[in-house]
Amino acid sequence: MCGIVGYTGVQSALDVVLAQLGRVRAPEHDACGVAVLADGGLACSPAAESLPALTTALRGRPLPTAGSGIGLSRRAEGPPGEAGPQLDEAGRVAVAVLGEPSNGPALAAELTERGHALRTGGVGEVVARLLAEAFSSAYEPAEATRQLCRALEGDFALLALHADAPDTVVAARRGLPLAVGLDAGEALLASDESAWAARPPREVISLAGTPGEQVVVVRREWDDVRCEVTDAEGGVLRA
Repeated sequence: MCGIVGYTGVQSALDVVLAQLGRVRAPEHDACGVAVLADGGLACSPAAESLPALTTALRGRPLPTAGSGIGLSRRAEGPPGEAGPQLDEAGRVAVAVLGEPSNGPALAAELTERGHALRTGGVGEVVARLLAEAFSSAYEPAEATRQLCRALEGDFALLALHADAPDTVVAARRGLPLAVGLDAGEALLASDESAWAARPPREVISLAGTPGEQVVVVRREWDDVRCEVTDAEGGVLRA
């Protein structure tokens, strides 16, 4: 299992995401990475075996200052390139995925048949490319993510950034825990609420144990953050 975290707000997304990773990181995790959305583009860190190693790598190759970001901490199993958040082929979508959809290999094969040259074929890359395809037809974060969820079988939770959706983090889950923390001018997302133990947000939306699928879109608009939760059919659960 792994831990995923996300942030959008007025603080440095990188600083907040790294702090959250430190709290969801389990002793058996030996790989981690982050991605940020800045100036209309995405930037990913190199994968590292520990948070201190990741911090050192980021000092040598800093990421741009950003208000939105996601992070992933996990055991380094599967393809070596899957240790951190994954990008689609065009570098416009970044995802951090918790869990292994049971039809991942079949989806990878379908992508290959459609002409995708997969780098690793791992779940992160597959999900990133499927979400990019959904964005190309839906043009809207929530609907694109619902399309993705319909393609995935089994339990999962995920966080995503899209270069065309500034100041926005999208999340989805089925069967695995996910929580959203809302505070003044910012939103935090995590697979475990312990990510916010040092400074609990003023409002927490916990989706753990909620039946079915939920899609969450958090968007910062100046000093306000809007959060919408919908079900698999687009019905609004929280706006």
